[in-house]
Amino acid sequence: MTHSPSRRAVLGALGAAAAVAALPGAAAATGGGHHRVPRESISIQLYTLRGIIGDNPAPVFEALADIGYRKVELAGTYGRTAEELAKLLRRYHLASTSAHVGIDGDLDKVVADAKALRNTYVVVPYVNYPTLAEWVSFTQRLDAASKVLRKAGLKLGYHNHAHEFALLEGKRPYDVITKGTSRRDVHLEIDLYWAITAGVDPVEVFRQNLPRVRQFHVKDRKPDGSFADLGKGTIDFARIFRGTWHQHVDEYIVENDEPVDALVTAEVGYKYLRDIRF
Repeated sequence: MTHSPSRRAVLGALGAAAAVAALPGAAAATGGGHHRVPRESISIQLYTLRGIIGDNPAPVFEALADIGYRKVELAGTYGRTAEELAKLLRRYHLASTSAHVGIDGDLDKVVADAKALRNTYVVVPYVNYPTLAEWVSFTQRLDAASKVLRKAGLKLGYHNHAHEFALLEGKRPYDVITKGTSRRDVHLEIDLYWAITAGVDPVEVFRQNLPRVRQFHVKDRKPDGSFADLGKGTIDFARIFRGTWHQHVDEYIVENDEPVDALVTAEVGYKYLRDIRF
């Protein structure tokens, strides 16, 4: 069983994060512009913290609130019912505005849990199929599910990795999804790291799919392709944000799939998005 960190361990990690953030080049992110990410738009994908949340997420939720987060994106409910987790989140003044959830199970439960958690967005986090026909079939299911969620007052989205941009039988699965689903009912959560890893420009993906992009996964990339905390890698986020600012993005979601220290990642990520100018 994985156990959550003690409050002392959490506060110690936050102190380390503050020290890291104070190093040259880590405290402030400037892109030479006058726009900024609204603080109310900054969130974090809890998958980043999966290694320390364990069976008691309360200390991590408290740490995130202390950092300044007011939103999180869920990746599971940590052995709790949706109602139990919602109560715990409210204790720390965190809103679970988004959740990563599959659509091929019980849609009624997806809707009920999302309503209990007060989600705005429900996002399919990952699928991969070896044939184009299977991608087409998934796209049809995604579109059908979006109608069910819209009637419940929820917004269904799709989160990309890199493989959706590779040709499969002459077509890109990403294009199959975007062309085969309703622009009104299925929004896009662009993972900037994976888009760049795939060799595509996130700004162009954004422009080609106006006005469907409602969320960004913001995670950095080292020169060797591995994950980095925000501002420690090579991705020019100022350019991306500047090129997409004309069409409002609701959420900028910090993420690192393989953090060295998840609370440092959270702290550095929040400060980066708070301080960046573009």
